[in-house]
Amino acid sequence: MKKPSWIYLILLILAGEAVFILPFVLPRIFRPTVLEVFQLDNVQLGLCFSIYGLVAVHSYLLGGPLADKFPPRKLIAIALWMTALGGLLFASYPSLGMLQVLYGYWGFTTIFLFWAPMIKATRVWGGDTSQGKAFGFLDGGRGLTGFLFGLLGVFIFSLFLRDNVAMASLLERQEAFTYVLYTSVIIISIIGVLVWVFMKSNVNEKEILVERISFNEIKQVLKLPSIWLLMVIILCAYVGYKITDIISQFANEVMLYDQVESAQVGTFLQFLRPATGILVGLLVDRFKITFWLFLSLVLCIIAGVLFASGIIVPNTTFLFFASVVTIGMGVYAARALYFGVMKEGNIPLALTGTAVGLISLVGYTPDIFAGPAYGYFLDKYPGVQGHQYVFWMLTGFSSVGAIAAFIYYRMYQKK
Repeated sequence: MKKPSWIYLILLILAGEAVFILPFVLPRIFRPTVLEVFQLDNVQLGLCFSIYGLVAVHSYLLGGPLADKFPPRKLIAIALWMTALGGLLFASYPSLGMLQVLYGYWGFTTIFLFWAPMIKATRVWGGDTSQGKAFGFLDGGRGLTGFLFGLLGVFIFSLFLRDNVAMASLLERQEAFTYVLYTSVIIISIIGVLVWVFMKSNVNEKEILVERISFNEIKQVLKLPSIWLLMVIILCAYVGYKITDIISQFANEVMLYDQVESAQVGTFLQFLRPATGILVGLLVDRFKITFWLFLSLVLCIIAGVLFASGIIVPNTTFLFFASVVTIGMGVYAARALYFGVMKEGNIPLALTGTAVGLISLVGYTPDIFAGPAYGYFLDKYPGVQGHQYVFWMLTGFSSVGAIAAFIYYRMYQKK
């Protein structure tokens, strides 16, 4: 099988992060600002993420087989354009009810047409020997894209808040953030055009597609132990990823940074993602990829304990950033690796979409419950205590994920 070109991977990387910029990346980097300009509390924003997750869960299951029947390029481009269209409504600052509808819409556009095709295309690019490189570069590149979006967003936001940030009115902050949103919509749409025109594979599509997906193929996938273990591993790792949404809020409420400084912390966290992903991509194919997945979850446990212990306070700047680095490396390494172990788990390439749909049905349920859970803790116990509860939640899930990852490593280490 001839490997697709680097242009194919680069466009896949750009698309892979651009589609999530509006629903997730900007709210992560600008969380205090988003809460203020949309006049939301933590639970309300968490419920928007939950509605996204409810729609996404069904989209994973139904969209997975779609990726085994149709080439990725057209599905991905259409998903980008539909997601960008939702950004226009986002920029109008709709009511809470309409915002929840919008997040449900994004749950469809970013998953049904997009998620499984992206994972399958990455497996195709990685071939027989470079799965770690493919998924490491994918997540690292997506992280770099998110980081650059974050830098651009912070620059535009601060550019239109010429006076002291703390003194800016709600209307001025809203206007500045509107420019951030419109810029994102334009860039996402352009990436969609590039994908449609240039992301063409050199691979014979008959080798990676099936005529139709029947219940027999689904049963074949469900018989694999690797599928069930990956459900648990991804669920636990994804809780950690969702909890990184509050790092900028932690900087604002616990470290007492202002909104621009806290957004800069969120952007720094985004920078850790490309650094970690690229490092993983360069190293793990030389070692046992399943063991590195286990180690990444151990890092998440360490970071969770550091944040939850209460030893990070405003005058412990070095410890705060050391903990941010630890959680970033753990979470992003896990994200880069958990689909990269599919080949070692004997999951057939032609059925990747179906497998991803089934795994994601369980693995990405934190989209439903994580937001309201940490939103509840942050609103019920304002300040340091609420953040501590959230990071104990991270520690617990990471511990379960580490156990499942170790079992996966032991089960497939000889293959």
